[in-house]
Parts: sequence; C-alpha cells; structure tokens
Amino acid sequence: MKLFLVLLFQCFIAVSYAQINYAFVKHLDELQGAKKIILPGVGSFDYAMQQLNDSGIRRRLDEMVVNEKIPVLGICVGMQMLAKSSEEGVLPGLGWID
Repeated sequence: MKLFLVLLFQCFIAVSYAQINYAFVKHLDELQGAKKIILPGVGSFDYAMQQLNDSGIRRRLDEMVVNEKIPVLGICVGMQMLAKSSEEGVLPGLGWID
C-alpha cells in the first residue's frame, strides 16, 4: 500500500500547489458537485476495477463522465481503467475510451 499512498500524496501536493479545491471520495454522496475527476491508482488492474465496482460509485461516475461530460484524468492504473479492457487483467474496464 505504500505506493498507493505515495501516489495519493503526490496528487494532494499537485492540486494543493495549483490551489484547486478537492476531496477524496469514498462514498456516492461525496461526488455531489464535482466538476472534474482524478482517478488515481497503483497496482493490479483487476483489483482496482473490483474496488471501484464494489464502492457503489461506479454507476454515478459513468453518468458524470459519459452523460454530463465531466472531465476525468486517469493516473497510472486509473488511466488504464478508462479503457474497455487491459492486457494486465481480465475484468472489463470503464469503457470511456477505446
């Protein structure tokens, strides 16, 4: 988990330096009012997708990105998750990009 915490810390440093208001989201209701999304991730594609699917926010993220056109930035495994699939896993990705 050390790598994940480092990545989150780096995201925190970057958005803080840019003076951007942000929130770490773990629950569906915390997505309310989000204007942009950063999807960080380190580790296994399948593990990251399973965690997102189990979180209960997957459907709302789909609505925000696909229907509402909320911009999203994927970092590391977060970027792989944006695609339909990954060569590094067997689970389907978000399918937001080809």
